[in-house]
Amino acid sequence: MGDNGNILAQLSNALSATVEAVSRSIVRVEARRRGHASGIAWSKEGLVVTAHHAVQRDHDLRIGLPEGGTVEAELVGRDPTTDVAVLRARGATLHPPTWAEADSLHVGHLVLSVGRHDTHAQASLGIVAKKDGAWRTPTGGHVDAFLQTDILVYPGFSGSALVDAEGRAGGMNTSWFLRRSSLTLPAATLRRVVGVLLEHGRVRRGLLGVGAHPAQLPGSVRQDLEQHAGLLVVSVEDESPAEAAGVLVGDLIVGLDGEPVQHLESLLFLLTEERIGKAVPLRVVRGGRLETLTVTVGERR
Repeated sequence: MGDNGNILAQLSNALSATVEAVSRSIVRVEARRRGHASGIAWSKEGLVVTAHHAVQRDHDLRIGLPEGGTVEAELVGRDPTTDVAVLRARGATLHPPTWAEADSLHVGHLVLSVGRHDTHAQASLGIVAKKDGAWRTPTGGHVDAFLQTDILVYPGFSGSALVDAEGRAGGMNTSWFLRRSSLTLPAATLRRVVGVLLEHGRVRRGLLGVGAHPAQLPGSVRQDLEQHAGLLVVSVEDESPAEAAGVLVGDLIVGLDGEPVQHLESLLFLLTEERIGKAVPLRVVRGGRLETLTVTVGERR
């Protein structure tokens, strides 16, 4: 009993010390009408990474500092597809955490979420519940690894840091993609997206200009393509790449640039920055027959 008590006390003290150490890297983000969110210090020079959905305005932004007080901030850039935003705290010197890569986190590992939606740091304890490979968000963003925890998502915890047992930040938590559950954007994703935002202010995404939803393919076409579904075009935007290519309402989109398209996520997956401005083949089913159009991919604004 005594030994067990000592082990629990040691664990409790270690967790408390970890939260205290990491909290100097966690700021409060004041950027929406109700409630605040959390952010992670990205550079000593005042850069902060936080959740895009928590930044509901582009102006009148403030950062609550770990040592107390607030400073004005400006929006550097945002990427809705990965739910990442970068702010710059004016005149502040920050303390970035030590980062851990996703390959050091495994299912069952104890992890903490450390946020600051109020004056003081707050923490929640859990485990890595699921881990998988790279994935695309429903809006087409590329995330390098799927990390899901069973951590309780308190209000204001979007933008908080996922912290491993060694006190390293494994990524940024967001409740944007799964209701009542926390996903973590790993350090590699943050590094890539923040780099693009610092350079361009946004992440470029391709555009066709259609409204569509999944639909089953006719039997003969299904056998020829060896796929069961495509995207039924229900609208075509005026002066869009799709209109210029001759896409019609009622077409079934089944492929883009040699890759199959069976649902909206697969189309968004293919509309990458590398395809913007490039003329690529677009396969459609029209009147029960396969046709190939040529579309020059536009840029989403």
